[in-house]
Amino acid sequence: MSNILKSRNLIAAIELVGFVVFALTLKKLLDPYIWRYAGPVTMLTTITLLTTYMRIRRETWAGMGLIALPGVRAKLMLIPKTLLAFVAFAIAVATAMFGGQALGLEFMSEMPEGVEERWGDIKGNLPLYLLWVGIAWTSAAFGEEMFFRGFIITRLQSVFSGVKFASIIAVIGAAAFFGYVHMYYQGMRGFVTTGAIGIAFGATFLLMKRNLYPVILVHGIVDTLGFTARFMDWET
Repeated sequence: MSNILKSRNLIAAIELVGFVVFALTLKKLLDPYIWRYAGPVTMLTTITLLTTYMRIRRETWAGMGLIALPGVRAKLMLIPKTLLAFVAFAIAVATAMFGGQALGLEFMSEMPEGVEERWGDIKGNLPLYLLWVGIAWTSAAFGEEMFFRGFIITRLQSVFSGVKFASIIAVIGAAAFFGYVHMYYQGMRGFVTTGAIGIAFGATFLLMKRNLYPVILVHGIVDTLGFTARFMDWET
């Protein structure tokens, strides 16, 4: 391995560790004060800091998934690509849920108590519903996909460049971290389910040549439908 490649790998590792530690530390500091919103605030702050850092290094998000979509055809192609991303999402969720139950994992059939507590009394509460939908599209759809798929996967690819199955390692590593950060209110069920979603989204991101828009759209739409179901009380 050349010295230049080693240097790039080291820089990528430092960037990765630095921003991951920053995000985890900020989330921990905010938890006692704004538990429900600590995650979104942390994600938006991390993305802002990361964007500033990238500008200093003369990098853009285009290299990590927010690619240009010139012309009508490129934009229309988002429709089938988003549908494929949704299929990957559905397969991941079904595999996690039914596979977990088939293996006798009891926690996969139980709704963690932290889920309902996290969203607050959203049923029939229009201002709270709109707040969470806004968070779903900013912090979750754009923020999480930019960070977990766009940043973490590409940096892990750089860290393990020259290693066999580097992309697979990157997808699984990012997915494991994605599942971990959802454990605090979703428990082990959330770790397994969101981890599986992370694998599906990560694989989709790479198979679509580092195009984040399909997974961003699926993430935002699914979260919006979930909040709408709670707001309308469709779940009961």
